[in-house]
Amino acid sequence: MDKSQQRLDDILEKLRKRDCRITPQRLAILQVFLHTDQHPSVEQVYNQVRTQFPTTSLATVYKTVTLLKEIGEILEIGFADGRSHYDGNKPYPHPHLICTRCHRIIDPDISLLDQLTSEVAKATGYQITSHQVELFGLCPACQKK
Repeated sequence: MDKSQQRLDDILEKLRKRDCRITPQRLAILQVFLHTDQHPSVEQVYNQVRTQFPTTSLATVYKTVTLLKEIGEILEIGFADGRSHYDGNKPYPHPHLICTRCHRIIDPDISLLDQLTSEVAKATGYQITSHQVELFGLCPACQKK
């Protein structure tokens, strides 16, 4: 069994334990998050799911996103203007690099964050339970424009 199928099975088991119905629409929403390296908004997920299930409502997508956040299977990336995007590949705290022009979001591979978290905890006495690191700049494509 490949990694994505195992993750899907694990998420479905979590949903069943909460007595949630596994509808075709809910499964399609989940598949969007599991099969993209992008960080889609609810509206982007909605548009993708509607190609397969035209009667799916935006409310269904919002409810499913809320549920997936509650069970820790997607990570919300909020913006100051109220917009949110979601990360279904890495549903745990990790840094995001965000282009200020095109709004592309990527997950940079950096290893210093664990060291930083430990250093902050040691220096302050805090027990760090979560973090959110967002780095803003211009992506290479926007720099060329």
